[in-house]
Amino acid sequence: MIGDTKTLLAHWDIAASVAENIDRVQRENVFGKASRSRVQDILAIFRQRYLIEAAVTKALVTLGRGTFSAAALDKILYFHSARADQLLYDAVAEILVPQYAQGLVDINPLNFQRSLSKWVTEGKTAGHWSESTIERISRGLLAALRDFGVLQGVINKKIAPLFLPVEAFAYIMFYLKQHQPSGAKLIELADWKLFLLERNDVERLLFEAHQHELLEYHVAGSVTRLTFPAGTLPEYANALAQR
Repeated sequence: MIGDTKTLLAHWDIAASVAENIDRVQRENVFGKASRSRVQDILAIFRQRYLIEAAVTKALVTLGRGTFSAAALDKILYFHSARADQLLYDAVAEILVPQYAQGLVDINPLNFQRSLSKWVTEGKTAGHWSESTIERISRGLLAALRDFGVLQGVINKKIAPLFLPVEAFAYIMFYLKQHQPSGAKLIELADWKLFLLERNDVERLLFEAHQHELLEYHVAGSVTRLTFPAGTLPEYANALAQR
């Protein structure tokens, strides 16, 4: 729902509350959907993904309205979506990452479904899923990962070549640093697996972001210093949007 997400960001009033914005979006039917219940379903998903943290909402509105790279924004939307949806997160971290590590990029839908079935058997899901439910959820996950650029291919899907725009990387690094102030530990966070990144990939992107003056990154022995030219996420998003 990347298109609908960007429509929401374009119509969002950061001066109003989340409830006020949602009420107005429903009244004005900005998505052009025929069913009111469908609009409510979409807004519930948006609330979970992007509206819990006020700073994130403001940052995304800023990025969505500026000249910020569409490809970079898509990766940021994917990042927040995966962190808000444990099933999406685990599908990448526990299914795609091990497969990618073995050099296997082609996605076998049946094997993907078997992984979900194993989670059900092990009691890792909220309840029991029927085979039809597992198949439906599997299709939805694979479609979402394709739309976010993690996978490619309409029918025969495969893991897409590794690509994370440096601007998106810098935004994500800023966000994560608010939760993990240690620069050394930031590089090791499991969240980078969402982009199939290894430690050396994260370090390479840090140096690239430093060269683009998106942040300052210095390493001296065991000491790591990572700083940004802004104090809050919305401020940093504004700086990125103006580049």
